[in-house]
Amino acid sequence: MAFGLSPVEITTDRAPVYPRVIAELAPAARHVLERYANNRIEADHGRLKARLRPMRGLKTIASLRTVAAGHAFLQNLRRGHYEHGGDDLPAQDRVRLTFTDLAYCL
Repeated sequence: MAFGLSPVEITTDRAPVYPRVIAELAPAARHVLERYANNRIEADHGRLKARLRPMRGLKTIASLRTVAAGHAFLQNLRRGHYEHGGDDLPAQDRVRLTFTDLAYCL
């Protein structure tokens, strides 16, 4: 016997038992298998980990600071936290425009 509303979407890992259990308990729910889909902070962290994995980690504190600062800058830029001329543009165009402007400043 179920109480309340049934979920529209259920996010899980790829354990083989989940599809059968979800079909049994919430057949109308969409089963999402994307990694970190239920947590925005982990989603950002997942992109950072994907970038660093081929590097086999960071070798020095200086390189850690550089990568972390660049990652934070890009995330803030995409989200529109900086006042810039391209605030009405899509995120990818805003990043391209900002880097072009920064290149002219150097």
